[in-house]
Amino acid sequence: MWSVVLWSVVFLMDEGPFFNRIAVVGVGLIGGSLGLACKRVKACREVVGVSRPQTVEEAVRIGAVDRGVDYADLPDGIAGADAVFLCTPISRILSLIEEVVPRAGAGTVVSDVGSTKAEVVARAGALGRAGVHFIGGHPMAGSEKSGVTAADPFLFQNAIYVLTPAPGVPDAVQERFIAFVRRIGAQPVVMPPEVHDRAAAAISHLPQMIATALVGTVGQLDEGDGRFLRLAAGGFRDLTRIASSPYEMWRDICATNGPVIREMIDRYVRRLLELRDRVGDDALGQDFDYANRVRGGIPKDSKGFLHVLHEILVVAEDRPGVIADIAGALAGEGVNINDIEVLKVREGEGGTLRLGFDTRRAAERAMEILSKKGYSARLR
Repeated sequence: MWSVVLWSVVFLMDEGPFFNRIAVVGVGLIGGSLGLACKRVKACREVVGVSRPQTVEEAVRIGAVDRGVDYADLPDGIAGADAVFLCTPISRILSLIEEVVPRAGAGTVVSDVGSTKAEVVARAGALGRAGVHFIGGHPMAGSEKSGVTAADPFLFQNAIYVLTPAPGVPDAVQERFIAFVRRIGAQPVVMPPEVHDRAAAAISHLPQMIATALVGTVGQLDEGDGRFLRLAAGGFRDLTRIASSPYEMWRDICATNGPVIREMIDRYVRRLLELRDRVGDDALGQDFDYANRVRGGIPKDSKGFLHVLHEILVVAEDRPGVIADIAGALAGEGVNINDIEVLKVREGEGGTLRLGFDTRRAAERAMEILSKKGYSARLR
């Protein structure tokens, strides 16, 4: 019940659907979540899935799609669709573009969810199909789980959803698609595909390479001594968490954004060599100070590039219904929670909740309301 008030969702019952029918090609975590989100806020009248038969069957069962077909019947799956979403790995997206764009009906919007955009948009633009509008997409949301059984109608809530329209997409089509993204709860950001890929290489792809190299370095040292990893504490584990990512997730990213990733690695290596030369010199303190300032300015509660939340910390006892009580009190005063997280908890005693809000005023108002109800709350 309380999930309705935990995210910023504007849903007016008299708002009509954006699309009569959408087709989701690849009904996994993202595709399934897209179907569930669209149906939850009535952004379309029908969702058709294109995937493996057993996946389609499961997607229908959980309500992610209304009906579906096998990949072999792709033309039937996208027939009559106002929008087609390609929700497969990037290499498959590139081939699907060549199958879908020529077969899509006039006026259809074709989009994707790939985490690199330049090659995808270029492939769509090269086809040059008049009347079919390609808008590249990258919803910056995910889960540690995969597959349609992990689909979540709230996956996109407050997540940055990058849009990279191909050249020539009419403004009216773009604006309608932007409104659709907002309807499912995401935060649309429009940018050129090359800008997206450069930013993604710096803040996502480079950290993956750094973590992989660091774990490899320490792992080799540990093979010779056996005590290095035994001493690895929280800082090392936090810094290297993403080193657990399987290569299958990264093969297509590296194949489609390789030059930019290599450029970012070179920039990082140059920076690391500069730091190496200042080790033991107090001049290194300037690097620490600069890094502290930059790190301190990063949004603490961003599910993507830009979205900043204003946070409060609430101390709550461990009892049934405490989260519902907090959320209900704020909802009753018209204050919407954009994000919530249990930071610390001790069974039988309680813990600390972090609540995120769109504005500082909303956060301050939430503190006032909760303080009157006896909760200890403070700005973070």
